[in-house]
Amino acid sequence: MASLEMSRSPPRSRRDLEVRSTRQDKYSVLLPTYNERENLPLIVWLLVKSFSESGINYEIIIIDDGSPDGTRDVAEQLEKIYGSDRILLRPREKKLGLGTAYIHGMKHATGNYIIIMDADLSHHPKFIPEFIRKQKEGNFDIVSGTRYKGNGGVYGWDLKRKIIRLYRKEVLEKLIEKCVSKGYVFQMEMIVRARQLNYTIGEVPISFVDRVYGESKLGGNEIVSFLRGLLTLFATT
Repeated sequence: MASLEMSRSPPRSRRDLEVRSTRQDKYSVLLPTYNERENLPLIVWLLVKSFSESGINYEIIIIDDGSPDGTRDVAEQLEKIYGSDRILLRPREKKLGLGTAYIHGMKHATGNYIIIMDADLSHHPKFIPEFIRKQKEGNFDIVSGTRYKGNGGVYGWDLKRKIIRLYRKEVLEKLIEKCVSKGYVFQMEMIVRARQLNYTIGEVPISFVDRVYGESKLGGNEIVSFLRGLLTLFATT
């Protein structure tokens, strides 16, 4: 009896189970770029560092929309440095909208979770492990970064900035089917649709900073389209 008791495995804590589950999961980061030559090496390095230190299985999918500043060349070098199993360059010939960039990236994603974020360093990748822990704790369908809760802050951030989000892949696929927006309203519409479909949403307080290098992806016409898209969204939901 004593030998039988000694051979039994000790009970696993909830934390142990979460770590084990995380190791079995794979996280695909969708990183749309346009004129991010200076920012891209840094954001990729920070992502790799964050994932590696946390023991998280990952891939980073770079969707470059024909950047004239050579962003694609930089992405190709990063693919060689880190390996094509970790960095996947999936470019497009021209700017076709943020929403379609995510759809394009989704086609190449092999992870069961999708993380969408910007390449301009407005979100620090150090928060990603917190998103993953939050998702595991509440078994959420979506986890969103917010500057309105807890210790989240903002530095040089304005209404044009996007929000980092973590999705179950199958949830994101269903939301994309429902969304009609193609530009910067896309992310906001996805949360509206998610609430309509009763998906569960967790929130993590994070700090935002304005872009470090390069130009904003939003031009004057895109800002007008953004506002029009908001009006359409509110009118149809």
